[in-house]
Amino acid sequence: MLSQDILNAVKGYAAELQQTINLVVQTGTHNKRDELVNFLSEIAGVSDRIQVEERNTPELLRSPVSFLLEADGADTGIRFSGIPGGHEFNSFILALLQAGGSELKLDQGLKQLVARVSQPLKFEVFISLSCHNCPDVVQALNQFALINPAIESEMIDGGLYPDMIKARDIQGVPSVYLNGELFANGKIDAATLIDKLVERYPEIKSAAAASSLPVQDVTVIGGGPGGVSSAIYSARKGLKVAVIADRLGGQVKDTAGIENLISVPHTTGTELSGALRQHLQEYDITLKEHLRVDNIEQGTIKTLTLSSGEQIRSRSIIVATGAQWRELGIPGEKENIGNGVAFCPHCDGPFFKGQDVAVIGGGNSGIEAALDLAGIARSVTVFEFMPELKADQVLVDQARNRDNIEILTNVATQEILATNDKVSAIVYQDRESGDTQTRELQGVFVQIGLAPNSQVVEGLVETNRMGEIVVDDKCRTSQPGIFAAGDVTTVPYKQIIISMGEGAKASLAAFEYLLTLTEDEAELAESEAEVA
Repeated sequence: MLSQDILNAVKGYAAELQQTINLVVQTGTHNKRDELVNFLSEIAGVSDRIQVEERNTPELLRSPVSFLLEADGADTGIRFSGIPGGHEFNSFILALLQAGGSELKLDQGLKQLVARVSQPLKFEVFISLSCHNCPDVVQALNQFALINPAIESEMIDGGLYPDMIKARDIQGVPSVYLNGELFANGKIDAATLIDKLVERYPEIKSAAAASSLPVQDVTVIGGGPGGVSSAIYSARKGLKVAVIADRLGGQVKDTAGIENLISVPHTTGTELSGALRQHLQEYDITLKEHLRVDNIEQGTIKTLTLSSGEQIRSRSIIVATGAQWRELGIPGEKENIGNGVAFCPHCDGPFFKGQDVAVIGGGNSGIEAALDLAGIARSVTVFEFMPELKADQVLVDQARNRDNIEILTNVATQEILATNDKVSAIVYQDRESGDTQTRELQGVFVQIGLAPNSQVVEGLVETNRMGEIVVDDKCRTSQPGIFAAGDVTTVPYKQIIISMGEGAKASLAAFEYLLTLTEDEAELAESEAEVA
């Protein structure tokens, strides 16, 4: 089941285990159970510190294809219901290593926040093995369980539990339940989980905790290509640099194939995000991941308040928060996210196997989504507002050659209808004739571009009507000491390679700004830092 190369890699990692890991599998019969036991046995075969045990513990494990992790005989709170292959293989290996004593990849302030939880929290994460966003959520919650014994986390492969999927009416992943109730679903990440946890249990958030960090020269907000580029260039100048990111990789992590990053003929969003992290770790850069900036106080020394309550003081700021999927803003869209309305065909497409779906948007992302869904769904209808598709001709040709893809142009979607809390139809208007029509379907994938994530500086720096941060040719905003780079700005053409270049430029401009502070301003900054 696992190649020798993979087993050799796991063997190397397992050499660092400090505790004995017991993989406890629930007894019973299931058509996938032998495959699971063989899978776990192969993993256990790489180290004397990993064992597999079959045990009847129905109060702890859901089914015969469920297993938990014990470390030196103690329950870690981590469970897997299903065979953690595909994108979840890394989640399993990380859980095994972290339960065995490897350092948790969470910021200290975040660890303290999770440790303050006093109520028992039982998380269930429904995933599909093809979902590339799901591992971030699974891995974060597994770490929460290792930090706090009151927390339990279970990964559930929806493909092996169709009755549960039907009973809970799940139409998108990841779908997270807390103590049996829906906690979060659809387009979520670890930062979203933290936000929702603090919202539900506000007592775990420390009140404006002072940072243990010294005053930073540059604080980068955002962990995508632009943010990482800014941080690396700043660190290479010998500056004190902090990066605050809800997720490292940003929007890139949602990209399946990347073939236009010059000198890299082909890569994926997951691979590029991993490469960004690896490069960032080559430098003395403080990374605060899974956190957001709630507020910025302007001054010679700027104060950033994080979602954990912690504060960071910095001489300059580079905003590289990127963009997010743009919504249609029509009735029935927001209400049905996770119930038939989706934004990620790779994540949620498998839930619409053999069904009729729509893709809204005729650009590259829309046509790529249609091609991806055509291999899963019974039919795919593309709705494009303009008279002509905006996608590259090579993609358009591929779409027109598919028997189950229909393309409608010059149409305006008006409403998404639902029956029994599930999407059942879409209402659209022919823009030329004015006629309104309704098409029955079960899923709607929205692919109409991106909206800038500029909320953090709303009212602080100048933005245009689209919400993009207005910058000059040196990435300077309307506020001294605040720079911006990448998709969040007015710079045209939202491309990875452009964001990287803009990030480098913003860093060099910030360095220039720090060098050209007047003597009085520099002294004021130093005095403010000392007072802090």
